[in-house]
Amino acid sequence: MSSVGSADARRRRRSATRIKEAMRELNNQLALLNHHVGVRLSLRDVDLDCLDLIARHGPLSPGALARRAGLHPATMTGILDRLQRGGWIVRERDPDATDRRSVTVRALRERNGELFQLYAGMNATMDQICAGYDEAQLEVIADFLRRAGEAGRRATEELAEG
Repeated sequence: MSSVGSADARRRRRSATRIKEAMRELNNQLALLNHHVGVRLSLRDVDLDCLDLIARHGPLSPGALARRAGLHPATMTGILDRLQRGGWIVRERDPDATDRRSVTVRALRERNGELFQLYAGMNATMDQICAGYDEAQLEVIADFLRRAGEAGRRATEELAEG
């Protein structure tokens, strides 16, 4: 390999390392933000995570939610009980199920304002950051984040499978 090619390879590895380090820092900061949001709302971190999954992918059965969250169904029961007591979700009979005991879980949209208010600072800052990029750059960033999220999902599935 030529010295130019070798130098290019080193720069690329350093750039990739900086991206991975920045993603770890982003993960830490978002975890802290979510923790503080949860504290303000009297929700555990896992409760807030599950509420987000329900809001984005629901209505869901408790079993489907447990699979998405990577949690045991018995653990999910306690989480759903807390979210329901707090007025964040409702459990409803699943009209399409053959088993009359089947339920789906739905987030209560009227509570969204409380969440939006607590995330407003971060959302406003993200809007400012995005304003500094042109449309093509935003597309690249969105693609990178989508692909990184997919890689995380696959790695999680591999670890969960043993």
